[in-house]
Amino acid sequence: MKSNPLDCFLGKKSLLSLITLGFCLTSVSSSFASESTKTSTNELLQVDLPSLPPLKNANAYLYLPDEVINIKVVLRLGAKQVQVYEQDQLVASYPVAVGKKGWETPQGQFQIIQMIENPSWENPWTGKISPPGPNNPLGERWIGFWSDDKNFIGFHGTSGEHLIGQAVSHGCVRMKNSDIKELFKLVSLGIPVTVVK
Repeated sequence: MKSNPLDCFLGKKSLLSLITLGFCLTSVSSSFASESTKTSTNELLQVDLPSLPPLKNANAYLYLPDEVINIKVVLRLGAKQVQVYEQDQLVASYPVAVGKKGWETPQGQFQIIQMIENPSWENPWTGKISPPGPNNPLGERWIGFWSDDKNFIGFHGTSGEHLIGQAVSHGCVRMKNSDIKELFKLVSLGIPVTVVK
């Protein structure tokens, strides 16, 4: 008697198990296989998926991660330092220049409201626009955290890095361009900013 090569490979019990499994998966008995295969396949493809609400307001359905990273920024005016905390652990600290007398950087609780790479700058007194580049007074990044709907205050780079550590600005927080680029990567819109003495 010739042996079936498949029997040698799988064994008779394994072969019977596979055939039985195939019929179980398709919910088809061997006697009705030809008649009901089409119906059973259609039933298998009709999976009950959860229905989604209509997207009247797309912003209401933004993805929110399960894990919220607790980042905050603290600006210490007296020390002329900006510090970044994650889960209350200090992860970065940078020297800064702050607002001079009569143009003091505001104290209080704020949040990041703007983030711009390679910003242009408009001189508030002359209206002259400085395009992005090495001579731009805002440097290579802008991170705004305060506004009165007319003026803005934020962290930014500077073309005068030799003034870092002093009170020389009109309220903004000047940083070395290399430091503001690092800070830009650590924060995002909505991150709280606390400004203290």
